[in-house]
Amino acid sequence: MQISFHGHSVVKIVTNGTTILIDPFINGNGQTDLKVENEKPDVILLTHGHNDHVGDTVQLAKAHDALVVAPNELADYLGWQGCKVHNMHIGGARQFEFGKVKFTQAFHGSSYVTENNEIIYTGMPAGILFTAEGKTIYHAGDTALFGDMELIGKRHPIDIAFLPIGDNFTMGPEDAAYAVSLLKPKIVVPVHYNTFPPIEQNPADFANLVEDAQVQVLQPGEYVKF
Repeated sequence: MQISFHGHSVVKIVTNGTTILIDPFINGNGQTDLKVENEKPDVILLTHGHNDHVGDTVQLAKAHDALVVAPNELADYLGWQGCKVHNMHIGGARQFEFGKVKFTQAFHGSSYVTENNEIIYTGMPAGILFTAEGKTIYHAGDTALFGDMELIGKRHPIDIAFLPIGDNFTMGPEDAAYAVSLLKPKIVVPVHYNTFPPIEQNPADFANLVEDAQVQVLQPGEYVKF
């Protein structure tokens, strides 16, 4: 398995010949090393409907017949755009050929803004637990700190966690570090920072606060070491 970070909240997982993109915000993402024309995902996993997470999903999914797995209302909306979708919801899990996907709660919003400045409600935001090849990856999506992160960690021993640290819209470094103490992952990677002025952070501040996990601060394109 290969797991790499590509700026903002974009994560790529390659497992058993399947390429998975989580929250593929590429165009408009000044932090990413990816180009839409070079990406050929088999599967796209989405945490919620905000434009900086849905990103280039429609173009990528339609170009490569990729399966989009997303919370129910968001999946419905993307299905109407011509994407091949699988609807899920918080608390639900499903074993796919490429791995097991389970959606967890997240405390945030979820809506999509169209080119006509219409706001489309896309259901509840979520985090994602993905398990394959004996490893469990937790992508928290956009979220505040919440106490049931402890329950998530107890129920699903986490090997690698991707946690937002940008503050303003999500947890900041202090709350994200406390989240690590609840989740107890082996490795934690900070995400969702420095893409826009309101979420500028020094990830070293987060790393210095974490006592319960190995922190890997990745540059776009770098792989998780495990």
